[in-house]
Amino acid sequence: MLSVYSAAEVRRGAFVMGAFGRVVGLAMAGVAAGTLVQPAVARANEVAATAGASAAGTMSLPSLVAYVRGGDIYVSKGGSEKRLTSGGDQARPRWAPDGKQIAYLKGGLLWVMRADGSGQRRLTTRPAAGPSWSPDGKWIAFSSLSCSGGPGVYRIAVKAKAQPEVLFPRDCRGEDLPAEPAPVTSRAGSLSERLAADDAVAWSPDGKQVAFRGGSCESVYDACLSVGTVATGGEQTVAAYGGGSLQNRGFAVVPSWRQDGKKLAWTAYQEGETQAQNEPVHLVEYDTTTRAKRTVGGAGDREMAYVDKARAVATGQNAGGSWVMVVGLSDGTRKPFRSGSQPSVQPVR
Repeated sequence: MLSVYSAAEVRRGAFVMGAFGRVVGLAMAGVAAGTLVQPAVARANEVAATAGASAAGTMSLPSLVAYVRGGDIYVSKGGSEKRLTSGGDQARPRWAPDGKQIAYLKGGLLWVMRADGSGQRRLTTRPAAGPSWSPDGKWIAFSSLSCSGGPGVYRIAVKAKAQPEVLFPRDCRGEDLPAEPAPVTSRAGSLSERLAADDAVAWSPDGKQVAFRGGSCESVYDACLSVGTVATGGEQTVAAYGGGSLQNRGFAVVPSWRQDGKKLAWTAYQEGETQAQNEPVHLVEYDTTTRAKRTVGGAGDREMAYVDKARAVATGQNAGGSWVMVVGLSDGTRKPFRSGSQPSVQPVR
């Protein structure tokens, strides 16, 4: 069980976000804004994929990795790759626990498809951000506008035609769902500005908790990352920025659990009181027992997903564009895998 940070603990080491994050997030609710590819970037990535393909070498992983390039979803274990979608406008693929389906965003809405790209179907008309499967595969959690006017977390049944149900904020449970805003599928601004409003969520491996950006902690801090308990609706703060005596600004977004639930990773950014306290986009790994944090990967790495206890995949820079990198969690090694971003690892059964 994660513990709530005291103000003193947060001052000593919590990563947290500035006031701009919440404002941008409300305007961009329901979208994985962090890495949606702009047309020019998409073309550059396609060039990088061709010109730098040899950089991936013959690396092989134990299961497929889904990732996005040029607005479409691909899968690969290393060497060859398969394109699952066409037409662009796709984002945030997430594997089902049994490895047989993928949830993803299309046009800012939640869709699912089989692992081979067939059977594509839309689940919601409500704009969505960063989906995550429940461990039993029956539900998908996603972020969208809540009754409070900020981002909230919903779940929707995968098999049946159903309406989304509110998980967080707890006070929105049982309330009428707010009107559906128009989905937004592209973003301007720097990488850190786009990432700041990314509302991707992550369901814990035991099914009891969901990690998400924002939450009730935003009544104290300018921006924060929360872990909410599904059964009760209670929330705990694991990262925070600005407010509450914190003289900084930044964000903690795109959470990801290790398969055993003992580690939680996220993408972070910080502007401190002095230039020496600034921390560009980077990856943080958090021990859910000791609450210790450490930086993993390299500068600019983001959107981490665990392969196993020793390795992860993350988006980083390589060959002049965004690449999925294989990151050694103990030795800090970084090896290029495929051109693309937003990786998700197929569970090994």
